[in-house]
Amino acid sequence: MSTIGELRTLARSSGSGPPHTSGRRTKGDRAGRGSRENRDNRAAYIFLAPWLVGVLLITIGPVLASLYLSFTDYNLLQSPHWSGLANYTQMFDDPEFWTSLKVTLSYVVVSVPLQLALALALALLLDRGLRALSFYRSALYLPSLLGGSVAVAILWRQVFGTEGLVNRFLELFGIHGQGWISNPDTALGTIVLLHIWTFGSPMVIFLAGLRQIPRMYYEAAEVDGATPWRRFRSVTLPLLSPIIFFNLVLQVIYAFQSFTQAFIVSGGSGGPSDSTLFTTLYIYKEGFGRFHMGYASAMAWVLLVIVALFTAVNFWSSRFWVFYDD
Repeated sequence: MSTIGELRTLARSSGSGPPHTSGRRTKGDRAGRGSRENRDNRAAYIFLAPWLVGVLLITIGPVLASLYLSFTDYNLLQSPHWSGLANYTQMFDDPEFWTSLKVTLSYVVVSVPLQLALALALALLLDRGLRALSFYRSALYLPSLLGGSVAVAILWRQVFGTEGLVNRFLELFGIHGQGWISNPDTALGTIVLLHIWTFGSPMVIFLAGLRQIPRMYYEAAEVDGATPWRRFRSVTLPLLSPIIFFNLVLQVIYAFQSFTQAFIVSGGSGGPSDSTLFTTLYIYKEGFGRFHMGYASAMAWVLLVIVALFTAVNFWSSRFWVFYDD
């Protein structure tokens, strides 16, 4: 008999009292335990009810409604009429839609790597054991709390305006500035800088990941004569790669959803010359500006598919560059 079998036999034989009495007590215990579990489950469902109702009414319901509307001709004033794939085929002949995709992809590809690089650099600096670390961490995290607000977007528009702080600073060196927001070549760059400025959230996550790396790896590398750059490349980056992957996935999704910055900086037009026409802004213009709600819903679902594809590519590529300590 195996060891587990022997232990089970001893457990059965160690009970006291007649067998039928022990059996009745066991059934009663099970019944009591089952009633307690049912009460706990009911209490859990009661506490979860507000969240479940919110998910159904605020998330799942609108998502399913938008999927239906994407196959209809709906202008917010009349009942939706089924149009099949007309909204999706219309996108192929819509130059504004393709322009918005180009602007959005350019924004994501440029802003996300720069933001993560700055966040990682600052996290490495804070990880060196600075005094008043909590103050610096809070101060550097503050832009992430304000970066997506309307007030900061308005301030950003003033800073990069013709009479803004950037041009006033350049005048100190005899450089005549321009209207950075009114120039199609630089308007998108100002929004990219605003996104990079909100580095606080990934920085805090990077800092937490750096604190989890065992110091014995760095000590072993120092004994082997590794330079600081070699320690960063051979120790920090591989062990921090799961955190980099996590931040990359989140920030790519957030970047695709950017709307407030482009709406405020461009005055809701996506200008100049559609240089800041994000896909989210174009969806808003079609849905609530031109009342093409069916077409806007179709574009929203196409954007969802694009984000899902980017996320899937990130997960697929992670097997080649993400390493885990185990």
